[in-house]
Amino acid sequence: MTRIILTYGLVSGAVIILGMLVAMAISGHSLWLGYLIMLVALSAVLAGIKQYRDQTLGGVIKFRTALLLGLGIAVAASVAYVLVWEAYMALTHYTFMDNYVRHTLAAKRAAGVSGAAYQKLAAEMETMRRNYANPLYRMGETFLEIFPVGLLVALASAALLRNPRFLPARGRPAAA
Repeated sequence: MTRIILTYGLVSGAVIILGMLVAMAISGHSLWLGYLIMLVALSAVLAGIKQYRDQTLGGVIKFRTALLLGLGIAVAASVAYVLVWEAYMALTHYTFMDNYVRHTLAAKRAAGVSGAAYQKLAAEMETMRRNYANPLYRMGETFLEIFPVGLLVALASAALLRNPRFLPARGRPAAA
């Protein structure tokens, strides 16, 4: 089970990381695109549970076992994502948040936000910048970007794959 968790977790993490880097280079900071990439990459949770169900357990898996396996894969993917994000931050001299704050404030200014509303936003962004400079805060935030998506995928995958007729193993008849 550990091999499946690490294999599928690291594959999922790598796909997320590559997808995010490409998305950032192409479109900047698209929230929806980021979560779509995470969802696609975390389909490795479904694949990992299915492989374990079909190859190790003979085509039948209990919800709890499937959920724990899915959570393991999601945690491995999330940790890989955090570690690579930290490496990316170090390689770019921790300029991400400065650029993000500058971009956000410029976009709000261009949209016509001014006066007290702009000052409030600028103060909030400065607090965010200060918090993000703390590695423990930053790693926690980064983990929480991806893990809830992995949790939802693990729950859905466990619920679906506990039914042996859902995506049955090839060459094996589905259990009645």
